[in-house]
Amino acid sequence: MPPHDDLGPDRYGTDVLAGDWRGASRRATPEAAAERDLVVEVAADGFCGAVVGIEKQLVTLEDRFGRRRVFPLGLGFVLDGEPVRLVAPKAAAPTGRMRTASGSFAVDAGPAKVALPSRIFVEGRHDAELVEKIWGSDLRVEGVVVEYLEGVDVLPEVLDRFRPAPGRRVGVLVDHLVPGSKEQRIADAVARGPHGADVLVVGHPFIDIWQAVRPARLGIDAWPVIPRGTSWKHGVCAAFGWPHAEQADIARAWQRILGQVRGYGDLEPALLGRVEELIDFVTVPAEG
Repeated sequence: MPPHDDLGPDRYGTDVLAGDWRGASRRATPEAAAERDLVVEVAADGFCGAVVGIEKQLVTLEDRFGRRRVFPLGLGFVLDGEPVRLVAPKAAAPTGRMRTASGSFAVDAGPAKVALPSRIFVEGRHDAELVEKIWGSDLRVEGVVVEYLEGVDVLPEVLDRFRPAPGRRVGVLVDHLVPGSKEQRIADAVARGPHGADVLVVGHPFIDIWQAVRPARLGIDAWPVIPRGTSWKHGVCAAFGWPHAEQADIARAWQRILGQVRGYGDLEPALLGRVEELIDFVTVPAEG
């Protein structure tokens, strides 16, 4: 018999076992956008729930008993009896006039505005990050800079250095500003002091700025009550079952909370009104 090469083209075709022969009849799993209220089942254990939130590549499902569980997006879900790949929904194209996170109408970008001499001071980094997330666009339009104090105790000293004056006003946002508190005593002293006419100190009643986020955004009915003598943030993390041994754990917990804030509707009115009041105060033009 002559060698195979002498027979010309192979009349039997290519090797039937070459390539992905197992996947020849396999069809791709269809995708389903994880839109809010979409009801899906988890193939692994049968948990069935409606989509109530999306964060990065995680989806939160809530069953009919109100129990919530978090799963990674992708394969492993069943919709109407068929396997699906859950994917993040596409953002809808904006229509009409845009609004900022604070609810204000967005303005067209223009030349960078020179910062006003006036300032808004907040107590800590978390306060500053929350104000930036909701009011950052508005503040940049007005040219207002937000700085943090690292505690209200240093406010009198900071004001002495800053030297407020007409056209160089200072607005201060204070945590836990309630009658009889240390914060209230400091605010009263500032109002009576030499800078009182050009400084406005306002505050919210919450122990910490974390509490200004509405509990529903975290899937809870109310913020946990932390016993006296326990660090409030550490106590909250412990109540949620989050790590809290190190400061880095607290920072991650705050980013987790901040990540749930989408706009002004996710914050308590007791904070919203105070920040708006400060913005109005520091943006009043100097007379003359």
